Amino acid sequence: MKTVLSTSTKINPITLIFDDFRQITKAGLAFSVVFSSIAGYLLGAETVSFQILLLLALGGYFMVGASNAFNQIIERDLDALMKRTKNRPIPSGRMSVNAVFLIAVVFTVLGIITLYVVNPKTAMFGAISIFLYTSVYTPLKTRTPLAVFVGAFPGAIPFMLGWVAATNDFGIEPGTLFMIQFFWQFPHFWAIGWVLDDDYKKAGFKMLPTGKRDKGTVVQIIMYTIWMILISVIPVFGITGELHLSVTAAVIIFMMGVGMLFFGINLYHKKDNKSARNLMLASVSYISLMQIVYVVDKFLS
Repeated sequence: MKTVLSTSTKINPITLIFDDFRQITKAGLAFSVVFSSIAGYLLGAETVSFQILLLLALGGYFMVGASNAFNQIIERDLDALMKRTKNRPIPSGRMSVNAVFLIAVVFTVLGIITLYVVNPKTAMFGAISIFLYTSVYTPLKTRTPLAVFVGAFPGAIPFMLGWVAATNDFGIEPGTLFMIQFFWQFPHFWAIGWVLDDDYKKAGFKMLPTGKRDKGTVVQIIMYTIWMILISVIPVFGITGELHLSVTAAVIIFMMGVGMLFFGINLYHKKDNKSARNLMLASVSYISLMQIVYVVDKFLS
Protein backbone atom coordinates (compact mmCIF):
# COMPACT_ATOMS: atom_id res chain seq x y z
CA MET A 1 0.00 0.00 0.00
CA LYS A 2 1.13 3.48 -0.77
CA THR A 3 1.18 5.96 2.07
CA VAL A 4 -0.47 9.19 1.13
CA LEU A 5 1.06 12.23 2.84
CA SER A 6 -1.31 15.04 3.66
CA THR A 7 -0.26 18.34 2.15
CA SER A 8 -1.59 20.03 5.27
CA THR A 9 1.47 18.73 7.17
CA LYS A 10 3.85 20.63 4.89
CA ILE A 11 5.20 23.90 6.19
CA ASN A 12 5.19 26.83 3.81
CA PRO A 13 8.78 28.10 3.25
CA ILE A 14 7.53 31.69 3.41
CA THR A 15 6.02 30.94 6.83
CA LEU A 16 9.37 29.55 7.99
CA ILE A 17 11.23 32.63 6.77
CA PHE A 18 8.72 34.92 8.45
CA ASP A 19 8.99 32.96 11.71
CA ASP A 20 12.80 33.10 11.65
CA PHE A 21 12.70 36.84 10.98
CA ARG A 22 10.28 37.23 13.89
CA GLN A 23 12.61 35.27 16.18
CA ILE A 24 15.70 37.22 15.12
CA THR A 25 14.03 40.58 15.76
CA LYS A 26 11.96 39.35 18.76
CA ALA A 27 8.71 40.82 17.49
CA GLY A 28 6.91 40.19 20.79
CA LEU A 29 9.48 42.18 22.75
CA ALA A 30 9.43 44.87 20.07
CA PHE A 31 5.67 45.24 20.53
CA SER A 32 6.07 45.87 24.28
CA VAL A 33 8.81 48.44 23.59
CA VAL A 34 6.66 50.22 21.00
CA PHE A 35 3.72 50.15 23.43
CA SER A 36 5.83 51.82 26.14
CA SER A 37 7.16 54.42 23.69
CA ILE A 38 3.66 55.32 22.48
CA ALA A 39 2.46 55.63 26.09
CA GLY A 40 5.34 58.01 26.83
CA TYR A 41 4.56 60.01 23.70
CA LEU A 42 0.89 60.39 24.61
CA LEU A 43 1.91 61.62 28.07
CA GLY A 44 4.26 64.25 26.66
CA ALA A 45 2.36 65.44 23.58
CA GLU A 46 0.21 68.56 23.70
CA THR A 47 -1.24 67.65 20.31
CA VAL A 48 -1.05 64.07 19.10
CA SER A 49 0.59 63.64 15.68
CA PHE A 50 -0.19 60.30 14.08
CA GLN A 51 2.80 60.77 11.77
CA ILE A 52 5.12 61.00 14.77
CA LEU A 53 3.38 58.01 16.37
CA LEU A 54 4.01 55.94 13.24
CA LEU A 55 7.65 57.02 13.02
CA LEU A 56 8.16 56.28 16.71
CA ALA A 57 6.61 52.83 16.36
CA LEU A 58 8.71 51.98 13.30
CA GLY A 59 11.88 53.39 14.81
CA GLY A 60 11.29 51.52 18.05
CA TYR A 61 10.78 48.24 16.20
CA PHE A 62 13.93 48.77 14.14
CA MET A 63 16.00 49.52 17.24
CA VAL A 64 14.75 46.48 19.17
CA GLY A 65 15.17 44.28 16.12
CA ALA A 66 18.74 45.49 15.61
CA SER A 67 19.65 44.97 19.27
CA ASN A 68 18.31 41.43 19.33
CA ALA A 69 19.86 40.49 15.99
CA PHE A 70 23.29 41.63 17.23
CA ASN A 71 22.65 39.81 20.51
CA GLN A 72 21.88 36.53 18.76
CA ILE A 73 25.04 36.83 16.65
CA ILE A 74 27.20 37.37 19.73
CA GLU A 75 25.53 34.60 21.74
CA ARG A 76 25.04 32.06 18.95
CA ASP A 77 27.36 29.46 20.53
CA LEU A 78 25.77 29.93 23.96
CA ASP A 79 22.27 29.75 22.50
CA ALA A 80 23.12 26.32 21.12
CA LEU A 81 23.70 25.08 24.69
CA MET A 82 20.29 26.04 26.07
CA LYS A 83 17.03 24.22 25.52
CA ARG A 84 15.11 27.50 25.28
CA THR A 85 17.30 28.95 22.50
CA LYS A 86 18.94 26.06 20.66
CA ASN A 87 16.30 26.18 17.93
CA ARG A 88 16.86 29.85 17.14
CA PRO A 89 17.69 30.58 13.48
CA ILE A 90 21.48 30.83 13.86
CA PRO A 91 22.32 27.86 16.16
CA SER A 92 19.84 25.67 14.25
CA GLY A 93 21.58 26.59 10.98
CA ARG A 94 18.49 28.05 9.31
CA MET A 95 20.09 31.49 8.97
CA SER A 96 23.72 32.43 8.51
CA VAL A 97 25.60 34.90 10.68
CA ASN A 98 26.12 37.13 7.64
CA ALA A 99 22.39 37.24 6.89
CA VAL A 100 21.54 38.18 10.48
CA PHE A 101 24.36 40.75 10.56
CA LEU A 102 22.90 42.37 7.46
CA ILE A 103 19.48 42.54 9.15
CA ALA A 104 21.07 44.07 12.26
CA VAL A 105 22.95 46.75 10.32
CA VAL A 106 19.98 47.66 8.11
CA PHE A 107 17.68 47.88 11.15
CA THR A 108 20.21 50.04 13.00
CA VAL A 109 20.48 52.50 10.13
CA LEU A 110 16.72 52.56 9.52
CA GLY A 111 16.03 52.95 13.23
CA ILE A 112 18.37 55.90 13.72
CA ILE A 113 17.15 57.63 10.55
CA THR A 114 13.49 57.11 11.48
CA LEU A 115 13.94 58.39 15.02
CA TYR A 116 16.09 61.29 13.79
CA VAL A 117 13.16 62.42 11.65
CA VAL A 118 11.17 62.57 14.90
CA ASN A 119 13.94 64.62 16.53
CA PRO A 120 17.70 64.28 17.16
CA LYS A 121 17.41 63.55 20.90
CA THR A 122 15.11 60.59 20.23
CA ALA A 123 17.63 59.16 17.75
CA MET A 124 20.46 59.70 20.25
CA PHE A 125 18.70 57.76 23.01
CA GLY A 126 17.77 55.03 20.54
CA ALA A 127 21.43 54.68 19.51
CA ILE A 128 22.53 54.62 23.17
CA SER A 129 20.05 51.83 23.79
CA ILE A 130 21.50 49.65 21.01
CA PHE A 131 25.07 50.31 22.18
CA LEU A 132 24.42 49.49 25.84
CA TYR A 133 22.42 46.35 25.03
CA THR A 134 24.86 44.83 22.56
CA SER A 135 28.25 46.15 23.67
CA VAL A 136 27.88 46.20 27.47
CA TYR A 137 24.91 44.15 28.68
CA THR A 138 25.36 41.15 26.38
CA PRO A 139 29.08 40.54 27.12
CA LEU A 140 28.54 40.99 30.88
CA LYS A 141 25.86 38.29 31.13
CA THR A 142 28.49 35.55 31.42
CA ARG A 143 30.73 37.54 33.77
CA THR A 144 28.69 39.16 36.50
CA PRO A 145 25.12 39.47 37.83
CA LEU A 146 25.61 43.23 37.45
CA ALA A 147 24.67 42.64 33.81
CA VAL A 148 21.03 42.97 34.86
CA PHE A 149 21.78 46.42 36.32
CA VAL A 150 23.45 47.50 33.07
CA GLY A 151 20.66 45.97 30.98
CA ALA A 152 18.07 47.90 32.98
CA PHE A 153 19.29 51.13 31.35
CA PRO A 154 18.41 50.30 27.72
CA GLY A 155 15.36 48.44 29.02
CA ALA A 156 14.08 51.59 30.72
CA ILE A 157 14.56 53.90 27.75
CA PRO A 158 11.32 53.22 25.75
CA PHE A 159 8.85 54.87 28.19
CA MET A 160 11.13 57.89 28.44
CA LEU A 161 11.80 57.88 24.69
CA GLY A 162 8.16 58.58 23.91
CA TRP A 163 8.18 61.77 26.01
CA VAL A 164 11.40 62.93 24.34
CA ALA A 165 9.84 62.22 20.94
CA ALA A 166 6.89 64.43 21.87
CA THR A 167 8.86 67.31 23.37
CA ASN A 168 12.43 67.08 22.03
CA ASP A 169 13.49 67.68 25.62
CA PHE A 170 14.90 65.63 28.48
CA GLY A 171 14.00 66.76 31.97
CA ILE A 172 12.41 65.55 35.20
CA GLU A 173 9.32 64.20 33.39
CA PRO A 174 11.06 61.67 31.11
CA GLY A 175 13.55 61.06 33.91
CA THR A 176 10.69 59.94 36.15
CA LEU A 177 9.28 57.67 33.45
CA PHE A 178 12.77 56.22 33.01
CA MET A 179 13.14 55.51 36.73
CA ILE A 180 9.77 53.75 36.97
CA GLN A 181 10.67 51.32 34.21
CA PHE A 182 14.29 51.07 35.44
CA PHE A 183 13.32 49.72 38.86
CA TRP A 184 10.63 47.51 37.31
CA GLN A 185 13.32 45.68 35.31
CA PHE A 186 14.83 44.00 38.37
CA PRO A 187 11.88 42.00 39.74
CA HIS A 188 10.83 41.23 36.16
CA PHE A 189 14.17 39.86 34.95
CA TRP A 190 15.12 38.18 38.20
CA ALA A 191 11.81 36.32 38.09
CA ILE A 192 12.70 35.19 34.56
CA GLY A 193 16.22 34.35 35.73
CA TRP A 194 14.80 32.25 38.55
CA VAL A 195 12.57 30.21 36.22
CA LEU A 196 15.32 29.73 33.62
CA ASP A 197 18.25 29.40 36.05
CA ASP A 198 19.11 25.80 35.12
CA ASP A 199 19.10 26.63 31.40
CA TYR A 200 21.07 29.85 31.91
CA LYS A 201 23.77 27.98 33.86
CA LYS A 202 24.37 25.72 30.85
CA ALA A 203 25.54 28.81 28.95
CA GLY A 204 27.29 30.36 31.94
CA PHE A 205 24.86 33.26 32.29
CA LYS A 206 24.95 34.94 35.70
CA MET A 207 21.49 36.48 35.93
CA LEU A 208 20.50 36.17 39.61
CA PRO A 209 21.98 38.74 42.03
CA THR A 210 23.29 36.14 44.50
CA GLY A 211 23.92 33.55 41.80
CA LYS A 212 21.36 31.26 43.42
CA ARG A 213 17.62 30.80 43.80
CA ASP A 214 17.67 31.77 47.45
CA LYS A 215 16.15 34.23 49.92
CA GLY A 216 18.89 36.76 49.18
CA THR A 217 17.70 37.02 45.57
CA VAL A 218 14.07 37.39 46.61
CA VAL A 219 14.90 40.07 49.20
CA GLN A 220 16.41 42.15 46.41
CA ILE A 221 13.36 41.49 44.22
CA ILE A 222 11.14 42.79 47.02
CA MET A 223 13.34 45.85 47.65
CA TYR A 224 13.34 46.92 44.00
CA THR A 225 9.60 46.33 43.77
CA ILE A 226 9.06 48.70 46.70
CA TRP A 227 11.23 51.36 45.02
CA MET A 228 9.23 50.88 41.83
CA ILE A 229 5.94 51.38 43.70
CA LEU A 230 7.15 54.56 45.39
CA ILE A 231 8.54 56.15 42.22
CA SER A 232 5.46 55.25 40.16
CA VAL A 233 3.23 57.45 42.36
CA ILE A 234 5.63 60.39 42.85
CA PRO A 235 3.88 62.54 40.16
CA VAL A 236 0.80 62.75 42.43
CA PHE A 237 2.76 65.14 44.67
CA GLY A 238 3.22 67.69 41.88
CA ILE A 239 7.03 67.64 41.91
CA THR A 240 7.62 66.14 38.46
CA GLY A 241 7.05 69.14 36.22
CA GLU A 242 4.45 68.57 33.52
CA LEU A 243 4.04 64.92 34.42
CA HIS A 244 0.94 64.73 36.60
CA LEU A 245 -1.07 61.99 38.27
CA SER A 246 -4.43 62.29 40.00
CA VAL A 247 -5.03 60.87 43.47
CA THR A 248 -7.39 58.25 42.03
CA ALA A 249 -4.84 57.11 39.43
CA ALA A 250 -2.07 57.09 42.05
CA VAL A 251 -4.16 54.85 44.33
CA ILE A 252 -4.87 52.45 41.44
CA ILE A 253 -1.20 52.27 40.46
CA PHE A 254 -0.14 51.88 44.10
CA MET A 255 -2.53 48.96 44.56
CA MET A 256 -1.30 47.31 41.37
CA GLY A 257 2.24 47.63 42.70
CA VAL A 258 1.18 46.10 46.01
CA GLY A 259 -0.32 43.24 44.03
CA MET A 260 3.02 42.66 42.32
CA LEU A 261 4.75 42.91 45.70
CA PHE A 262 2.44 40.15 46.99
CA PHE A 263 3.81 37.79 44.33
CA GLY A 264 7.35 38.72 45.37
CA ILE A 265 6.57 37.94 49.02
CA ASN A 266 4.96 34.67 47.92
CA LEU A 267 8.19 33.75 46.13
CA TYR A 268 10.11 34.56 49.33
CA HIS A 269 8.05 32.00 51.24
CA LYS A 270 7.84 29.26 48.62
CA LYS A 271 11.03 29.74 46.57
CA ASP A 272 9.70 27.67 43.67
CA ASN A 273 9.44 28.12 39.91
CA LYS A 274 5.66 28.42 39.95
CA SER A 275 5.83 31.44 42.27
CA ALA A 276 8.59 33.00 40.15
CA ARG A 277 6.54 32.49 37.00
CA ASN A 278 3.54 34.11 38.65
CA LEU A 279 5.70 37.10 39.61
CA MET A 280 6.96 37.36 36.04
CA LEU A 281 3.41 37.39 34.66
CA ALA A 282 2.35 39.91 37.30
CA SER A 283 5.23 42.19 36.33
CA VAL A 284 4.24 42.09 32.65
CA SER A 285 0.66 42.97 33.56
CA TYR A 286 1.80 45.74 35.90
CA ILE A 287 3.99 47.63 33.43
CA SER A 288 1.31 47.66 30.71
CA LEU A 289 -1.59 48.53 33.00
CA MET A 290 0.43 51.21 34.80
CA GLN A 291 1.19 52.95 31.51
CA ILE A 292 -2.44 52.72 30.44
CA VAL A 293 -3.56 54.28 33.74
CA TYR A 294 -1.07 57.13 33.29
CA VAL A 295 -2.32 57.88 29.77
CA VAL A 296 -6.02 57.56 30.59
CA ASP A 297 -5.54 59.76 33.66
CA LYS A 298 -3.94 62.49 31.56
CA PHE A 299 -6.82 62.66 29.11
CA LEU A 300 -9.54 62.40 31.77
CA SER A 301 -8.05 64.89 34.23
